[in-house]
Amino acid sequence: MRTSLRLLLSLSVLIGTVGATGVATAADTDTDTASVADSPSRAADRVAAKDIKDRILAIPGMTLIEEKPYAGYRFFVLNYEQPIDHARPWKGTFQQRISVLHKDTDRPTVFRTSGYNLSTTPSRAEPTRIVDGNQISMEYRFFTPSRPQPADWSKLNIWQAASDQHRIFTALKKIYGKKWLSTGASKGGMTATYYERFYPRDMDGVVAYVAPNDVVNDEDSAYDRFFATVGTKECRDRLNDLQREALVRRGPLQAKYKAWAEAEGATFNTVGTLDKAYEAVVLDFVWGFWQYYGQDVCDQIPVARTATDDEVYDTIDAYSGWAAYTDQGLETYTPYYYQAATQLGAPFIKQPHLKGLSRYGYQPARNFVPREIPMKFDPRAMKDVDSWVRNNARQMLFVYGGNDPWGSEKFRLGKGARDSYVYVAPGANHGANVDGLVEAERAKATARILAWAGVPAPAEQAAQPLARFDARLDRAVEEGATREHGLRP
Repeated sequence: MRTSLRLLLSLSVLIGTVGATGVATAADTDTDTASVADSPSRAADRVAAKDIKDRILAIPGMTLIEEKPYAGYRFFVLNYEQPIDHARPWKGTFQQRISVLHKDTDRPTVFRTSGYNLSTTPSRAEPTRIVDGNQISMEYRFFTPSRPQPADWSKLNIWQAASDQHRIFTALKKIYGKKWLSTGASKGGMTATYYERFYPRDMDGVVAYVAPNDVVNDEDSAYDRFFATVGTKECRDRLNDLQREALVRRGPLQAKYKAWAEAEGATFNTVGTLDKAYEAVVLDFVWGFWQYYGQDVCDQIPVARTATDDEVYDTIDAYSGWAAYTDQGLETYTPYYYQAATQLGAPFIKQPHLKGLSRYGYQPARNFVPREIPMKFDPRAMKDVDSWVRNNARQMLFVYGGNDPWGSEKFRLGKGARDSYVYVAPGANHGANVDGLVEAERAKATARILAWAGVPAPAEQAAQPLARFDARLDRAVEEGATREHGLRP
């Protein structure tokens, strides 16, 4: 494992503030079961008979929720007992969901998190396919059902979450003894980066996709520059005009919104009023278009001056989602908005084309969290991570999309970084990946991922993923990274 300097003073501050099922192979053995009196051959025979599920469930605090068969793998959904507060583990525990996509203990392992809920459908992150390895996935703390009861929200911070990952890694490393990489996209990429900052000796490499880096929460001019230059002027004008039209027609369109809300039983207690929710959805429209779609579908946006009310209403719904800021739409994402309001920060863009029509502007993340949950923003958290990455990054790869607004504020590398890279996929959106990089960067990134995983690979220029593309396993991740509503990474 790599070594790296840990900034203990900063850490102390942050802590305070804050396949078909089959028979196991010889690779799936547990040497702990062998007696010291056994001969080497008898010991090997004994451990070879122990199934991988039994080995995982032998870990203290690990329980099985379900096993789902998938050809070539074993897939387990599990609960793992975690301390509510890693600084005071005697203060209680909660059950955190994880999954294991098991291939072989002789293969490297990829630790993936979305930074949100856990999918219980077998899927494979891009680095898992590249190294043809196992994959451990984790549900981020406080996303249901991985939430302590009662919920002490002060224990939701980036150090506590990184410590969740550290404990899972420590427990499973005894079974999966080869190299480990961590990965995630968007908030998952942020999570992988924070984990590396606090536990730099755990992973052998990090692949962070489209991970925003909001170092100074009140300085968001990079986003304004992005929206002033992305795509063609014709496309930008078309989007801005339709967004403006939705505010010009606030009266009739809001009547449609109210009728929809009443029919669906949607309420607006958290954000405060239907009017605030309406405007929040409209203001997300242009951002959502570039985050999840792009220039190639711009001609599908109705021309504002000739569009009917239904066309304007339905288009905003398709790209922003009228349900996003209802109580029901916000509930799942309360942990994200809490973190945005306490450590991560959130973007604010000016949108001058809406001058005189916008009543609230981009609303702060605090508006999307129930008022009974106390919170206070800590401006030190992201500055600490940013400084650490610049000066201490080792074997870290950051991938961004050239047309993704979240890439406006990237992680950057300083003179202290070693064997680390920041690449941008031209024209890509929030689904950017290694495969979408220009040829030379794709080959370099693939080669470095293979090297970090400790697996044999061809010359750099010929580096390719070791596992074939599987539409079911690999598209599930690609589709899950897109088509969300609401201003969230």
